[in-house]
Amino acid sequence: MNTKTVAVAIDGPAGAWKSTIARRLAKNLEYIYVDTGALYRTVAFSLLSSGINTDDINAVIRHVKGINVDITYKGDEQRVLLDGRDVSDFIRTPEVSMMASTTSAIPEVRAFLLGLQRKLAEEHNVVMDGRDIGTVVLPNATTKIYLIADLDVRTERRYKELLKKVKEAIYMITTTGQSYTIGSRTLTRANLTELRNFKNELEQQVA
Repeated sequence: MNTKTVAVAIDGPAGAWKSTIARRLAKNLEYIYVDTGALYRTVAFSLLSSGINTDDINAVIRHVKGINVDITYKGDEQRVLLDGRDVSDFIRTPEVSMMASTTSAIPEVRAFLLGLQRKLAEEHNVVMDGRDIGTVVLPNATTKIYLIADLDVRTERRYKELLKKVKEAIYMITTTGQSYTIGSRTLTRANLTELRNFKNELEQQVA
């Protein structure tokens, strides 16, 4: 890592408010907050725009190798570029969100974006958050922070996040017929009854 720049890596379990704290810290320090989620959304948007089915892993890999994702900044606002085009206003739709959840589990997609994240840390003072940020993405970060939170608080947030993913999975499978990945499990139409029952259980937990 460039010794002239400072990189703050924030890691921790799900539900520990990593992104919220990272954004506030970056603003207070006047560093760049790297929204890594936006990078995955950009890849997902590109795949959707090209009509590529994520079930075809080889097609996904070939496509990713042929695109260019970059970041620019307007003031303190991060803008994401896809092959030189600013797509920041198009990557926050439910369809892109669902596609990003699936593609982020593909190792080749993660490897593709790894270089960009490290390049940003070489060129700017940055704050990044996420799992493995301090061990895989920025192992030589200037400062590493591991956040923890009360177990009850984390559990409640995790339930809500999981419920959102399950709802997205049901929507994606029923409307497009494509599979949907949650964690290491790939779900299809055959899992719809199971998913709907699980959704009902989660809704009771967060009620």
